[in-house]
Amino acid sequence: MQTRTTPGAMLKAMREKPPLVQCITNYVAMNIAANVLLAAGASPAMVHAAEEAGEFAGIASAVTINIGTLSTQWIDGMQAAAKVATSTGKPWVLDPVAHYATAFRRNAVADLLALRPTIIRGNASEIIALAGGESRGQGVDSRDPVEQAESSARWLAERQRAVVAVTGAVDFVTDGERAVRIEGGSVLMPRVTALGCSLTCLVGAFAATVPDDIFGATVAALSTFAIAGEEAALGAAGPGSFSWRFLDALAALDAETLDARARISAA
Repeated sequence: MQTRTTPGAMLKAMREKPPLVQCITNYVAMNIAANVLLAAGASPAMVHAAEEAGEFAGIASAVTINIGTLSTQWIDGMQAAAKVATSTGKPWVLDPVAHYATAFRRNAVADLLALRPTIIRGNASEIIALAGGESRGQGVDSRDPVEQAESSARWLAERQRAVVAVTGAVDFVTDGERAVRIEGGSVLMPRVTALGCSLTCLVGAFAATVPDDIFGATVAALSTFAIAGEEAALGAAGPGSFSWRFLDALAALDAETLDARARISAA
């Protein structure tokens, strides 16, 4: 029986059987998110309409939901897909983009949380606010360091019975009991729009590949992103050249390199 206990093994397994990931994401992120999944070896589907989102969730291997550009119609599609994923035991990922900014967004996230996401991925400000704390977030940008969100992430993971990933300079992942930090990436990553949103979709792809190890799958996805970011930064002159180099680095990353370079430490 093939082991899938390392990030590299999970990446290899994903590429051998590319999962179909339903990505309900924002307008800004659709193109880069689809390209990130394709480069990594997964199969994206940007299906969000309320009339078909629930039905498509029954076909997909995982669902990812990002609330970046909300509308009432999009919320209906998000809820339909999340309900099917939950009822069929498929992993689904919630990205609560700037959920603290308006009442409309707060209400939308509260309803989605009630549908029990398998994984919650956000920046430090989003996770702090989601746990009921006061964050310094401004719009979609985090103004809080990841380490300040670690206790909030642990509490949220326990309350929601979900894996929570806080992404930033050093990522933090917890299921309420276990916790790790993941180093890597590049200072250029926050300067390329929607890379974080794309990471949410990649987390869904890994979760679809290893649904019996959601914690490990989340760590593997973040490690993959971190190493690809490091590699892309080596030849990048700025955010523009970093963007296409990042896609190339994702596509070129192999299992052995990922396992050799991933920097994961217990937290």
